[in-house]
Formats: sequence, C-alpha cells, structure tokens
Amino acid sequence: MNALLLVIVIVIALAVVGAGLFFSRRQNAAAEAPPRPAATAPDVREVADVAGDVLVEEAPDVDPRDVADVPGDLLVEPEPEPELEAEVEPEPDAEVELKPEPVEKATFRDRLAGVLGGLRGRSIDEDAWEELEEALILADVGVPTTMAILDRVRDRAKEEKARDFDAALALLRDEMELELGDIDISLVIEGEPAIWMFVGVNGVGKTTTIGKLAKREADAGRKIVLAAGDTFRAAAAEQLETWAERSDAGFVRGAEGADPGSVVFDAVEHAAAVNADLVMADTAGRLHNKTNLMEELRKVRRVAEKAQGKVSEVLLVIDATTGQNGLVQAKQFTEAVEVTGIVLTKLDGSAKGGIVLAIQKELGIPVKLVGLGEGIEDLVEFDAHEFVDALFA
Repeated sequence: MNALLLVIVIVIALAVVGAGLFFSRRQNAAAEAPPRPAATAPDVREVADVAGDVLVEEAPDVDPRDVADVPGDLLVEPEPEPELEAEVEPEPDAEVELKPEPVEKATFRDRLAGVLGGLRGRSIDEDAWEELEEALILADVGVPTTMAILDRVRDRAKEEKARDFDAALALLRDEMELELGDIDISLVIEGEPAIWMFVGVNGVGKTTTIGKLAKREADAGRKIVLAAGDTFRAAAAEQLETWAERSDAGFVRGAEGADPGSVVFDAVEHAAAVNADLVMADTAGRLHNKTNLMEELRKVRRVAEKAQGKVSEVLLVIDATTGQNGLVQAKQFTEAVEVTGIVLTKLDGSAKGGIVLAIQKELGIPVKLVGLGEGIEDLVEFDAHEFVDALFA
C-alpha cells in the first residue's frame, strides 16, 4: 500500500515537471521569433506659412520595385500634357504717317494788347483827349510824336465835325498809317556777296535774329555764310554755329578776343570763293554811349567793305521793351554805321510797340522786321496796317 502511494506521487511529480518544461520552451520560442514589421507612418513635417505653423503630410516614398509588382491592368498611365499652341503675334498696325501741323504765323493782333481799344464809347471832351495823349505816351510813342499826331487829329475832328470819340479814334488810325507810310521794308541784296551787318547793344537778340533770318533766306534758295564777329561774348560763336548748322550755312569764326574786323573780312573772302550770295555778320553788343566801342564798329564796316562784296544792309536790333531808350540807341548807331533798317525784337512781352512810330517819325529809318515770339516763324516783316490795327483791337 505504501509502495503504491509512492509510485503515484512520483508519476504526479514527473507530470508537473514535464508540463513546466513544455511551457518554458514555448515561451522561449515566442521570445526568439522576429517581430512583425509595424506599419510605417508617413513622414510628417512642419511647414511654416504666413498664418503660423501648419502640419503638411507628404506622400511616402515609393519603391519602384513595388510598382513593378502591380498588375498591368491596375497601372494608370499619366495623361500627356496638352501641347501649347504657338502664340500668334498680332500683325503690327499699319504705320500712319503723321503730317506736321502747320505753324501759325504770329500776328501783331496776337501780341499787342490793344492799348488804344479801351477808349471807345467816350464823348468828345478835354478829358478824353488827355486820356488819349496819356495812352499814346505810355505806348512808347514818345512825347514829340504824340503831340504832333494829336494836333493833326484835333484839327481834322473839328473840320469833319466828329460827333463822338469813336470818330476821333478813326481819324487817329488814319494819321498813324500815314505816319508810317508806304516805306520800302525789303532787305537789299547787292554785291557778290552781299553783306548784312547786325548791330545793337547787349542782350537785344542779335545772334538769334541772325539765325532766324539765315534759315529764312536759306529756305528761299540763297547760299549763306555766317560770320562770328562777336569775339568777346562767351559762347557767342558756338551759338551762331548752331544756327549755321540748322540753315545749312557756311560759318567763319576767329579765336576768342580776335579782331572782329578780320573775322568779317575772312568771312567775306570765303563767301566770294564759294560763290555764296550773302554774308550775315554778327557783332559784339556795345553801349551806344561808349565812343571807343562805336569807333570800333565803324572800323568793322570799313574793313568789311575792303573785301569783295558790298555792305547792303546795316540792321539795328532793338529790344521793344526798352521804350524810348531804343530811340536814343537808333540815333547813336545811325551816326556811327549808317543804319538802314530796324529789327524790333521781343514785341511779345510787355512792350507796347509805339517806338515804331517814334523811330520812323524822328529818324526816318524803316522798321523792317519784328520779333513776335521765340520761334523761327515769329520773325516777320513789318506790316504798318496790321500793326496799327492791333493797337486798336
């Protein structure tokens, strides 16, 4: 009986030991088995945008070998990109030839302020006559010329029994046109070549006047040579050379400070050699009351006439804004170089223009050209009728 119990205990112990060994090996086998690959999550990166930090999920990298294992019917071929059609450039618009707008010629009516037009509608009395006298003097007609003209107008108004002041103004207009008369204002071209000298005080526009007139004469078909006789003013020769280029004219200059007479002489000789029709000689501006400078101007004219050709015009350039001082200049220059005509410049400014009457009345020198603006076309021939008409506009 005891032996049987012992056997049972031994059997039970062996069973327990065997079961323990079995479970122990099973756990060891499970521990040694390689772990299953975990599903890889796509990379997540932080991308900062304007509003703040934003998570952007990027597509996982794909192994090209994995793609090769996919069945052909599951592969989706990418759609071909549409071909870009070549842009067709629009045909350029047909060029339209723009014709230059015609340059309107300046007129006295455009430039003069109608200094006498405000006296219309008055009755004939002494106050009206005094206002008319004052208006003429303020218009630069000058006292002697004003008194002479008004005396004749008063006499005619009495004889013709003018009823109102408008009739008296009509008589004044007639007297002014008679005063200006039918004077020849043409520019004389005599000699081979002809020589035109331009004289005047500083700053009146001699060089510019020469340039504009050279362009006009060149357009008329004449061959021109410009002489830079102003050897004292800085850049005077360069300014005249620019005008020579514009009018396709010849140009002769000397060294700075050279004798102006020699420059003019050389220009005349050059003009004769090339068969030019006309020499336009610039001279240095000078005060009319400086005896030595006026004597130098006499010398320039004498030297010019020693060369071939003839001095057919001596044009005095006067700034219209100088008023009665222009009359004094005209007297002095006429005594020195025998002025043949007046060029009245800057009549587009504050000038009243009455100096024209004073010069022709007291000196008998015709105003041949007037400058009504800055443009080349604004240098025009003097028209007595148009001038008087503008004063009464």
